[in-house]
Amino acid sequence: MDKKTAMENYVREAHEKGVFTGTWLLAENGALVSKGAIGYFDAADSRPMREDTLFDIGSVSKQFTAAAIMLLRRRGLLSLDDEIRKFFPGIPYKGVTVRNLLTHTGGLPDNFAFIRETAKKEGSAPDNGATLRFFEEGGEEPRFEPGEAWEYCNSGYSLLALLTEKLSGTAFADFLKKNIFEPAGMASTGLYHRIKDGAEIENLAVGLTYEGDNWLPAEDSMWKSLVVSLDGTEGAGFVKSNIFDLCAWDRALRDGKVLTKEEQELMFTPAKLKNGEIGGGGYGFGFGIFEQEGVGHFAWHEGEWPGYRAWFGHFLDTDRVMVILCSRTGFDERGMEAFFNGMLLIALGHEPEPVTLTEDLAEEDPDRSAWESFCGEYDGEPEGLMIKKVYMKDKELFASIYSVEADGTFEAKLYPFGGNTFGIKGDSDEIEFGDGSLSFGDEFKKIS
Repeated sequence: MDKKTAMENYVREAHEKGVFTGTWLLAENGALVSKGAIGYFDAADSRPMREDTLFDIGSVSKQFTAAAIMLLRRRGLLSLDDEIRKFFPGIPYKGVTVRNLLTHTGGLPDNFAFIRETAKKEGSAPDNGATLRFFEEGGEEPRFEPGEAWEYCNSGYSLLALLTEKLSGTAFADFLKKNIFEPAGMASTGLYHRIKDGAEIENLAVGLTYEGDNWLPAEDSMWKSLVVSLDGTEGAGFVKSNIFDLCAWDRALRDGKVLTKEEQELMFTPAKLKNGEIGGGGYGFGFGIFEQEGVGHFAWHEGEWPGYRAWFGHFLDTDRVMVILCSRTGFDERGMEAFFNGMLLIALGHEPEPVTLTEDLAEEDPDRSAWESFCGEYDGEPEGLMIKKVYMKDKELFASIYSVEADGTFEAKLYPFGGNTFGIKGDSDEIEFGDGSLSFGDEFKKIS
């Protein structure tokens, strides 16, 4: 397979279908195989995307936080099995170790709602210290006992950033720059607070979200309260980088420029729960760990933030790295996921499936006879999206959906996939109607 041509064609297909605007890179054995940029990086579609354009890489940032902790360990400043209360005695959660935070097995509650409310009270995005106040003063019960389950926890990584500052005596952003980014040759990468500090970042792609048939900057969209209020947090995200710097990071790992092989082996080992099961399907320190016959063994992470999507794959059984950075999200999540999966298949030498949008899967002439019975108001206790109301409009089925993260509601058309099953463009989960209820990730009861 000519991977270069295959990727260029696949990127063009995804861009024409509205699901990818950004940059990509595939390198093997230290040589570039495919790279490029497509679309525009500003809201006015006037400035063409460049290969060196910077993006907010979201949770891909977590691997750098984990690397910082490994460097503190090397200096003898902490042990992975130290309880976090050793360093922050005001935290009430007992038994939570540094290792638990790295692997999302500590059971700590999430700080999103607290940070958002703090931002409202203070009139600006709080700094990372608000995370410590949340743990010390928030009064929330733990999600589970340490090591008994796995649950993705951004607030745990914010606490790791605070720990890095406390033990190093250095601001977290400066620690990353001096000890990780500069030694790795990542000259354009940094941790910046664009909204809180007004940081002007040259060549940063504007993150746009699709809302109401328009592309909007994330801070002007329904995601505004989340994007603005969390801009002062650190450890879980907010690193800005590009494809070339992330490729340099891959090479720095292979050459041992920042972390030793022993340290990397620890990071790339999936966490085990107390019952012996692998946590999160395979999660180490700041990396998801994936291994499957025909696909291979690689450490990876995806970053999702309103307006941005990032994917970084550091392959462990071959000298290969793939980076995908996107600056427009929300048009069709199912199509975007298909694109990312297809790019991975090409990297592995396989033919990808065509980029399939939600509307491509919809029935052309569905049976609408039961649709009126699906209409009504619904209630539940979601952690992500909640369907509040289902209704008919112009002979089509629509839903009013509340997003817990965005703290906002949006309208979505329901595309019929057959029988009682539907999909929306804004999320890849299917909606299935039952007798007086529906499932959409969570279960929701019809109340009227």
